[in-house]
Amino acid sequence: MAKFLQRGKTWQYTISRYTDGKYDPIRKGGFRTKGEAKINADIIEGEMAQGISPILSKDIFADYFFEWVKDMKSTKEEVTYVRYLNTFQTIRELLGRTTLQAMTKRQYQRFLNDYGETRAYETIRKLNTHIRACVRDAVDDGRIRVDFTRGVEFNTKIVSKRPEERHLNYEESVALIAELKDRLEKSLGYYLLLLAVVSGLRFGELCGLKRSDFDFKKNIIKVRQAWDYKKGTGFASLKNPQSKRNVAIDKVTMDIFRDLFSKLPTNIYETLFFNTQSSKGTLTNEATNKLLRNTLKKLEIQPISIHGLRHTHISVLLYKGVSIQFISERAGHKDIETTLKYYSHVLKEMRIEEEEKSVRIMTAMHA
Repeated sequence: MAKFLQRGKTWQYTISRYTDGKYDPIRKGGFRTKGEAKINADIIEGEMAQGISPILSKDIFADYFFEWVKDMKSTKEEVTYVRYLNTFQTIRELLGRTTLQAMTKRQYQRFLNDYGETRAYETIRKLNTHIRACVRDAVDDGRIRVDFTRGVEFNTKIVSKRPEERHLNYEESVALIAELKDRLEKSLGYYLLLLAVVSGLRFGELCGLKRSDFDFKKNIIKVRQAWDYKKGTGFASLKNPQSKRNVAIDKVTMDIFRDLFSKLPTNIYETLFFNTQSSKGTLTNEATNKLLRNTLKKLEIQPISIHGLRHTHISVLLYKGVSIQFISERAGHKDIETTLKYYSHVLKEMRIEEEEKSVRIMTAMHA
């Protein structure tokens, strides 16, 4: 049974409690009236009666998230870790010293709405993914009772770029490959762009390729490491365990690179796309994107980024009927669900063609 004491102009409650056999009372003051103190004390006593440990201290939401990121995400790839730190900055900027325990679903929805004023749907979704994982752990740890991220809406007026705008179609891909082959002698960057189209490798994986990763007998490239092209710290681990893979490459492209190796000077890292003039130690993402934009402009094709060449490679294989399971493995995706999620638009296009094909087959059977 709680006891109440008036201290000056405010009220305090004291609830008897024993922890490990020792008297460990729960006290809290600052209530304007005895009635307010009693309501709060009743809540705590009700939780204790149910065997629930009462939450007595408060956590600044931003601080709690930061500590969670350090504990749970610091061993991840640096790019991933930095993304979580960016989410921390967003929480700190928009929520200030709001406590985790004070957050409600309505308040969190307003937070997402404010963030979505200048962000596209996918950006809001990724932010929520980070926060939701932290909040669910906070529930498991008993710091809060309810997952306030559950069932929220991602509201925005910013139109996301459609997936089909991020890659080239088959005919555009053929034209680009031909143009890149004509430009190979102008810059090493064109070799990288060509390999990006025919392999679907990530930019970091391309920059991390060494001469020894090319097997000209089997016509495969062994993807074993990436390169930190953002900070220039050298070799980096791959995005996930599935990214360690062998990628089959057509003989025409492999012959082009065999010839390149005979002319290209070696370097201390034995990397293919080493650049002594860059502080990053490799061809930069910015310079390579500029080469791609200029090439596509000459072909009168809507510009895409170099990452769009990875989307192009995967989309072309899907459109040509290569199995989704094989493509997922070739791309180094974490699982097949990742492939299905990002390339559902291509599968929808294929479904329409398959429906038409099925009707033609059934129609022919009536003859």
